[in-house]
Formats: sequence, structure tokens, C-alpha cells
Amino acid sequence: MFLSNVLLKKAKSKFILVLLESVASGHRVIRCRERVSDKLEVVIFDPYVQDKVLYREWKKIKSL
Repeated sequence: MFLSNVLLKKAKSKFILVLLESVASGHRVIRCRERVSDKLEVVIFDPYVQDKVLYREWKKIKSL
């Protein structure tokens, strides 16, 4: 392995963008979280149901 490959390697980012999906209606929201933390579960307002509901992390979108 060449020394230049080691020196030019990109470091992993600290944050990632994730897609959250509503448990009640399927509405989706994009949020940012730390890479090392657990999967996101938050209670926020759902415009389809017109109430606060649980959103769970559905998939990773990209690194920041």
C-alpha cells in the first residue's frame, strides 16, 4: 500500500442525515443525528393526523 493512499483517506463524518417516518400516517421528515448515537425516535407534529405522533428512523440518507 502506498503512503499517499493513507494520507489522502477521507475521515468519517460525525453527523448523518436520516429519514424519519410517522408510525401513524407514513409522513416522512429528514433529520440530522450523530453517527455513534442510537436510532432516532422522536415525538413531533404530524400534519396528516393533526397531532403529535411518534416518528422512527427509517433509513440513512447521507453523511455530512
